[in-house]
Amino acid sequence: MTDTRRRVKVYTLNEDRQWDDRGTGHVSSGYVERLKGMSLLVRAESDGSLLLESKINPNTAYQKQQDTLIVWSEAENYDLALSFQEKAGCDEIWEKICQVQGKDPSVDITQDLVDESEEERFDDMSSPGLELPSCELGRLEEIAELVASSLPSPLRREKLALALENEGYIKKLLELFHVCEDLENIEGLHHLYEIIKGIFLLNRTALFEVMFSEECIMDVIGCLEYDPALSQPRKHREFLTKTAKFKEVIPISDPELKQKIHQTYRVQYIQDMVLPTPSVFEENMLSTLHSFIFFNKVEIVGMLQEDEKFLTDLFAQLTDEATDEEKRQELVNFLKEFCAFSQTLQPQNRDAFFKTLSNMGILPALEVILGMDDTQVRSAATDIFSYLVEYNPSMVREFVMQEAQQNDDDILLINLIIEHMICDTDPELGGAVQLMGLLRTLVDPENMLATANKTEKTEFLGFFYKHCMHVLTAPLLANTTEDKPSKDDFQTAQLLALVLELLTFCVEHHTYHIKNYIINKDILRRVLVLMASKHAFLALCALRFKRKIIGLKDEFYNRYIMKSFLFEPVVKAFLNNGSRYNLMNSAIIEMFEFIRVEDIKSLTAHVIENYWKALEDVDYVQTFKGLKLRFEQQRERQDNPKLDSMRSILRNHRYRRDARTLEDEEEMWFNTDEDDMEDGEAVVSPSDKTKNDDDIMDPISKFMERKKLKESEEKEVLLKTNLSGRQSPSFKLSLSSGTKTSLTSQSPSTNLPGSPGSPGSPGSPGSPGSVPKSTSQTAAITTKGGLVGLVDYPDDDEDDDEDEDKEDTLPLSKKAKFES
Repeated sequence: MTDTRRRVKVYTLNEDRQWDDRGTGHVSSGYVERLKGMSLLVRAESDGSLLLESKINPNTAYQKQQDTLIVWSEAENYDLALSFQEKAGCDEIWEKICQVQGKDPSVDITQDLVDESEEERFDDMSSPGLELPSCELGRLEEIAELVASSLPSPLRREKLALALENEGYIKKLLELFHVCEDLENIEGLHHLYEIIKGIFLLNRTALFEVMFSEECIMDVIGCLEYDPALSQPRKHREFLTKTAKFKEVIPISDPELKQKIHQTYRVQYIQDMVLPTPSVFEENMLSTLHSFIFFNKVEIVGMLQEDEKFLTDLFAQLTDEATDEEKRQELVNFLKEFCAFSQTLQPQNRDAFFKTLSNMGILPALEVILGMDDTQVRSAATDIFSYLVEYNPSMVREFVMQEAQQNDDDILLINLIIEHMICDTDPELGGAVQLMGLLRTLVDPENMLATANKTEKTEFLGFFYKHCMHVLTAPLLANTTEDKPSKDDFQTAQLLALVLELLTFCVEHHTYHIKNYIINKDILRRVLVLMASKHAFLALCALRFKRKIIGLKDEFYNRYIMKSFLFEPVVKAFLNNGSRYNLMNSAIIEMFEFIRVEDIKSLTAHVIENYWKALEDVDYVQTFKGLKLRFEQQRERQDNPKLDSMRSILRNHRYRRDARTLEDEEEMWFNTDEDDMEDGEAVVSPSDKTKNDDDIMDPISKFMERKKLKESEEKEVLLKTNLSGRQSPSFKLSLSSGTKTSLTSQSPSTNLPGSPGSPGSPGSPGSPGSVPKSTSQTAAITTKGGLVGLVDYPDDDEDDDEDEDKEDTLPLSKKAKFES
């Protein structure tokens, strides 16, 4: 496992035709019983887990690229690649693959016969290779037709590629290109365009290496200028040689690295600008071109990262005050592109990359750059900062906390970011939106670390609220000194909406830090001034902020809201909105509905006592009348504390169930055979069962009638009545000496406890009338399996009153058990 020759990186090609790194490990080949054949196995070097298990199929086309890459397709849209650390390891595995497929290891691609008809296969196998026409000016049309006819057949493509490679044909074609250009032979140039485009679609690395070499690449681009579909040729070579300038901001001493950068830029240009957009059928044919660019970028980043002198000079010039503005702009743009290239690295290498940049002092350098006046430089610095925050927010947080011990608040990195967000001159605030997203990532507790010695969340949030929060809220506080926003233009409104979005995020994810800040600085009152803004989106942002606070159901917040009468701006906005059915109307009603449904008693009382007269005429929703009813119920409980305590006792012993579940379970209970009953349970005779069915249906129908009556009289408050003067309920509890308690329906006038016809008569074993003293404790009602409810009680006063009636009609011994 320690053999570096077999050390590989596993890549897969995603839907966007980009290579995703799947991990680093060590490759081996061997027979796998499950796959019934020789297979490639890659085990992760970190934990030994299996990264890849791929059977070497006889008909799969494997390609060897750049001496250290093996690429193949597992399925129609699933491409894989192994990138070897050493050429020797790649050669060993390539020999194994060729051995299984019966191929000569000297080839760079194994043949694929899947799509060939039997006739074609016989014809092609009978001829050893493809014979190309001689490379002459008069035979260009014949060559173009040969290339076009070979593309549909994988085997013919392979033979064409081998012929082009072995005979040095591409260089001969490029010589003809010069002749055609000199003679202005447009027809010949059009044929060369088709030939070179067809060679690209062969998807062959060995051919790409010839075409993209320093001596050939510009001529290849020249051939692709003469598209027959265009009336005038493109001027790609002119752009690359005269317009596009290679800026060497820091001298690169390695000639191989410099050549690789030039090559990658030009190949990227061919892919993006020169080649026509591939059709659906041609897209997979350019996968090798994607791979070529991808692995070139990986090599460039690796070579630059290893050049310590280069990076040292780069950061020294970035932070040097003597560096002129133009030079610094070039350095920042280079660093931005360098970071963008790093996205192609696998996670382990990306860790090392950003750690190297951190050690070199990238964050202090960014702080200097962000303090500059040049907007383009600041924009590039922001992009670099976003790479760092997305990669490792903890690294950025650690830097700014250390920095706070040495510098004033004004020059802290995070405060610079906030100031740039506030001062964004873009009318659409594009930069401010990006910076707000970065700040949100930095203050998100979800990505903060917690170790045995310290908690990053506690330390960083303490720092942020002490040193940075006042900078973030400054524009909000400056604009809300009066009853209306002092500035209400569109750009200011957009900025304040961004600030409110971040503050709302803090309310949701931070605890006492934001609570202390809001209450001590009276932030909510200032935010609600924005309810008077002419911009509806800003007023809704302010309302969302308050709704998030109320949603926490925190009494500290509630007392602050009541003390400062902070429902007044909301009620005023609601009344000013009138009867318009819009988002503002719905959002305000939803907030009051939340207070009613969640029964937030303090806020309910505050709203009704102070704003009922303004809201009592709103009858298109029942929210405010429901609040009034809640309030009056509270008052009733306060006037009768004894009644309230009795209700709470009874409510705690309820066992509510869904109505449909009750019907199913009721039917099961009545259909249970006597043999299935557990020992100690009361046995009900069939005649009693029938009787109980009728008795039970009667109170259920009565209950439904009472419920409908209550809904129609929602405005009325329930009248108080004395407990002793109420009618006896039609339900009684039947307790057995076992663990279960059954509920039976009895008429108050006929089936009294102890009467011969009742299931609970003294003669029945285990009935309530025959409970011995020694089992009085086990007969008490329990909250789990003890009470079987056949009616779903509602959460209102009416059924509370029924509970009290029920308690009155229980025998004295049972009352004592309830009270105990």
